[in-house]
Amino acid sequence: MDRYIVTELIGPFLFSVGIFSAAGVAIGTLSDLGNKIFESGLPFSQAVQVFFLKLPEFTAYALPISVLLATLIAYGRLNKDSELIAFRSCGVSIYRVVTPAVILSLVVTGLTFLFNELIVPAANYQATRILVETINEEKPFLLTEDIFYPQYEQINEENGAKQRRLKSLFYAKKFDGKTMNNITVVNWANERLKEIIVAASASWNAEINSWDFSQVTLYQVTPETIREFETKQVEFPRAPLDLALKSRDPYEMNIAQAREYLEIIQFSGDEPKIMMFQVRTQQKIAFPFVCLVFGLVGSVLGCGQATGRGKSLGMSAGIVFMYYLLGFLIGALGLIGILSPFLAAWLPNFLGLGVGIWLLIKTAH
Repeated sequence: MDRYIVTELIGPFLFSVGIFSAAGVAIGTLSDLGNKIFESGLPFSQAVQVFFLKLPEFTAYALPISVLLATLIAYGRLNKDSELIAFRSCGVSIYRVVTPAVILSLVVTGLTFLFNELIVPAANYQATRILVETINEEKPFLLTEDIFYPQYEQINEENGAKQRRLKSLFYAKKFDGKTMNNITVVNWANERLKEIIVAASASWNAEINSWDFSQVTLYQVTPETIREFETKQVEFPRAPLDLALKSRDPYEMNIAQAREYLEIIQFSGDEPKIMMFQVRTQQKIAFPFVCLVFGLVGSVLGCGQATGRGKSLGMSAGIVFMYYLLGFLIGALGLIGILSPFLAAWLPNFLGLGVGIWLLIKTAH
């Protein structure tokens, strides 16, 4: 029975993934790329690369919808042909009948998670990089001002405990893509202020792994001195430059990269941006589990009523619209701080599972 039901599910699932992925990339990318080719001078070869690089993102979106449509079609067909009645007459419960769909949904959940972690962020980032480098398209998340980077050191206390304390703080007012401008670097030693370095500009010297500062004023606390330099090499990590250059949209990062980036921007004081990254990071973790929600809801609805392909497609569209509208509204509450990032990301899944379990119990009785 399991093999038979899975076979019924696989065909519609694969067909739906192909159709929804193609439709998504056609609607979401083709017209935009056409405008960039004719209006911005994007070379056709680069446009083709961007097209294929955007395909994984729409495939990831298509996976949960495909699970929903496949379960509605497969179980609706079993119901329509009275095969569910035959199963139940043999003593098979509805809980047992929907088990293959739930297991398949869990497998697709894992695949979606891996897809979103290993393929989608890198592909999206490469697509953005091509557009930025080819037609100089504005990159909304590129850091061009107020770049903060704290450097910490680990201290072993007498009782054996380890404590992290601030060692240096790097701040740049502006960044033009190559050079940092209006620099301030504050250094501490043994929790005491050691020196403050102020410079008009700074650029990274890759040959010696150091910063070349220009028009420098060095304020040294102990002994108290002020010195000026036309140029000065300053030992500091390359990290501030990497932070500015590699800043990405949340959908161009995997979970580890997003969390690492969050640790850096915690000190920027940009609360809306921090909240947005917190919510989006949680949503990246929660999104694959939509497959489980849709698999449960679709299989139960299919068991409850006979549905053809047309009706299943209409039901899928309605369920997806309501679910993502709910997710958008709850996510917005998280972005403005009414809900925690965890609840803003996971509450739609919890509600969806609750509805699915309620429908399953109702159908079983």
